[in-house]
Amino acid sequence: MKVFKFGGASVKDAAGVKNVQNVLEKTGNGPKVIVISAMGKTTNALEIVIKDYLFEKQIPESLQAVEDVHFEIINELFAEIQSPVFNKINTLFTELRNFLQHNKSEQYDFVYDQVICYGELVSTTIVSEYLNSQNIANNWLDARHFVKTDSVYRDAGVNWEDTQEAIQTNLNINQVNITQGFIGSDPNNFTTTLGREGSDYTAAIFAYCLNAENVTIWKDVPGVLNADPREFQNPELLQQISYEEAIELAFYGASVIHPKTLQPLQQKEIPLFVKPFLNPESEGTKVGKGQLIFPEIPCFIVKKDLVLISLSTLDFSFMVEENISEVFRLFHQYQMKVDLIQNSAISFSVCVDNKFNQLEKLIQHLKARFKVSFVPGVSLFTIRHFNDEAIKSLEKDKEILLKQLTHNTLQIVTRN
Repeated sequence: MKVFKFGGASVKDAAGVKNVQNVLEKTGNGPKVIVISAMGKTTNALEIVIKDYLFEKQIPESLQAVEDVHFEIINELFAEIQSPVFNKINTLFTELRNFLQHNKSEQYDFVYDQVICYGELVSTTIVSEYLNSQNIANNWLDARHFVKTDSVYRDAGVNWEDTQEAIQTNLNINQVNITQGFIGSDPNNFTTTLGREGSDYTAAIFAYCLNAENVTIWKDVPGVLNADPREFQNPELLQQISYEEAIELAFYGASVIHPKTLQPLQQKEIPLFVKPFLNPESEGTKVGKGQLIFPEIPCFIVKKDLVLISLSTLDFSFMVEENISEVFRLFHQYQMKVDLIQNSAISFSVCVDNKFNQLEKLIQHLKARFKVSFVPGVSLFTIRHFNDEAIKSLEKDKEILLKQLTHNTLQIVTRN
């Protein structure tokens, strides 16, 4: 059993869906679990629908644009084929409209998960029906019946025991199965999501529970690069990286592999391949046991729109365990992800991701015990395996607010 994952860029249009068929034909037949994300920028478009809905208190006009994009793709794929896909997609959008019409909750995170999942449900239905029409028989699965989580909406934790039982009991390992990334369900059968970019994690969850031979993530890049080509010039392909190195890169913010993806794969030593969906026969990058990184070159990572918070005690006493534990309790309470820490005897600086937009509440709470200053909108740059040339090129023309150097990792916080 192998697990494939196709991201939104790989199925963004009719040509992308047809290319999934091409990838499957070139990589050979056999049982698989194929995990698919929402098409293109659908998740972003549905986020606009959610925002409009909570503001207008009615079904927003922005939903129609999402429907139109998908039906354009369907018309191109199935123009000459009598397919049940039209009715299936209509049914899904009708379900979504019914939810928006009858929902009573104004809790953003809950509404978000109940709406955003339709991007994945629609995309997988279209891909499944198209492959069936091209004689690639497959079974469409609702991931919410398999991936069981807690009720932390937008960032759910996996209930591994229930998930493994559901997958091992109910999934047919002798066929091609197509399912959604990113989504699961809680004990009350409400939809949950695993965090943005969580489709990679879904692939790892299925691979872990099925003891898969390997996982392949199909991307619009040649493999794992030493830098994001959208942010840095002349990135290079990493042919091999270890689980440990990949986890480090993911932790620091590398966008190719989701931070949660690697841990279940490492536990069972399941190899992960990252390959380009437009060139499926290329080598790509292998993540597994062995050499830390090859070739051994500096790796550049940037995370933007973070917040740099600096604290000191009101009475100039030391920032010791009692104070720091209170700070982290508040970070947990307000769902702040900590990306960098630096402290001295009387000061404590931290770079955090204000993902859940609770910065104002956090700052007010911190001011009750500390002297607080903060700078929003900063960027955190990281170099793994740095050298002098890499440091010089990164720091050029930047206003550095904080700098931290360890054995093989450099991090700087800069003002945008």
